[in-house]
Amino acid sequence: MPIKQISVFLENNAGRLGEVTRILAGAGINIRAISIADTADFGILRLIVNDHDEALKALVNAGFTTRITDVVAVEVEDTPGSLAKVMELFQRFNVNIEYLYASLEGASGKAVVIFKLENHEQGLKIIKDNGLAMIDSF
Repeated sequence: MPIKQISVFLENNAGRLGEVTRILAGAGINIRAISIADTADFGILRLIVNDHDEALKALVNAGFTTRITDVVAVEVEDTPGSLAKVMELFQRFNVNIEYLYASLEGASGKAVVIFKLENHEQGLKIIKDNGLAMIDSF
C-alpha cells in the first residue's frame, strides 16, 4: 500500500525550511522522514508526516505550493547490503526508481526506504511477490 508524501516547493532563501518546520510544529505534525533537493533558485522538500491532511492544510494556508504523491515505504534490515538486495530486484524487473530517501524509524531496528517508482503498480507487485515488508505509516 502506498503512503502519501508531501512535496513543498521552496525558494532557496535563508529561513524557508525553518518556516515549514515551525508551521508543521504549530499544527502538531510529526515529521517521520524528510528529504530536500535544491538548485540555485529553489528546492523541493519531501516529507512523510504523521497526518498528511492536516500538514497539507497548514502549509497551503501559509501560502506554500504543495503536492501529494504516492510513494512506497519498504522496511529493510539495517545491515550492509540490505538496500542493495532491494535495488537488485528493481533492476532485474526493469523498474526505474525516480528517487529515494531513508529513515531509521522502522520497527525492530529496521530502516525504512521511501521509493518513488516510475511504474508504481509494477513496483508494488515486485515488493509483494518477493516478500518485502511494505508499510503504510511509521
